[in-house]
Amino acid sequence: MTINWGGVIPAITTSFNQDYSIDFAFFAEHCRWLVDAGCLGLVPCGSLGEGATLSAEEKIAIIETALNAVGERVPVIPGIASLSTAEAVWLAQAAESAGCHGLMVLPPYVYSTDWREMKAHVEAVMRATNLPILLYNNPPAYKTDFLPEQIAELAQENANLVAVKESSSDVRRVTAIRALIGERLEILVGVDDEIVEGMQAGAVGWIAGLVNAFPRESVTLFHLAEQVRTGQDDRAQLDALYAWFLPLLRMDTVPKFVQLIKLAQEMVGMGNARVRAPRLELHRAELENARRTIQHALEHRSGLDIA
Repeated sequence: MTINWGGVIPAITTSFNQDYSIDFAFFAEHCRWLVDAGCLGLVPCGSLGEGATLSAEEKIAIIETALNAVGERVPVIPGIASLSTAEAVWLAQAAESAGCHGLMVLPPYVYSTDWREMKAHVEAVMRATNLPILLYNNPPAYKTDFLPEQIAELAQENANLVAVKESSSDVRRVTAIRALIGERLEILVGVDDEIVEGMQAGAVGWIAGLVNAFPRESVTLFHLAEQVRTGQDDRAQLDALYAWFLPLLRMDTVPKFVQLIKLAQEMVGMGNARVRAPRLELHRAELENARRTIQHALEHRSGLDIA
């Protein structure tokens, strides 16, 4: 299956039962719901999927669940991250054997260092598989910053590196990468509250977070931004939807983004707020403030023109 990067691809959350085991039945339902809303793929086991709290065996079980739920409809592109390079390589090969269509490759958890070591890590994963690779650059979270010239070097030396998820929160990175390597890589926005600006700068897709609770709104926002970028529409409808959505999209950019997005899912009736430790659910003022923001959005979305 060829991956179409030009759309909304959720970084899907992981659903937990009351005992914090994985709720595979709901996870499969969630996968189908997102695809039914127009999403073009799924990225399980990433940061938003709480990949750091999942065992290797659980990750493979989640991947297999996603493949069984939607694998004939859209590509499944799991996040590949680990404390060690050896385990990351094993996960990549296991995901390929399971039938995945691509991989999102992250730097290692915890250990962040210089370019030589980070290059060796991601290249070991890339060269362990024939699948197309999406490189995930998220310096705020992983303390490793793949600079545009380093991304260009990786692309020149690794033919299966085909895309980059840019989450540095600096929209100028999109134009910098494009200036170095032209159309060689697809560039996707990985920070929710930068999607419109990122697309105007030349990004083609969105690895999205709030889509887990608001898929139709996310898909509509993406298509409106695409139409404005290509001159097919004016900004009025895009600006109205973006203004409504921004208080929610900003929840994707803070340390407790997993808790916030899962709370939003709970409030729209599509999931629950449970997270695995060391994360804890929101409480007191932070919970009330988040609820107030989400509730305000829910009360004012009826007037939006959503496809």
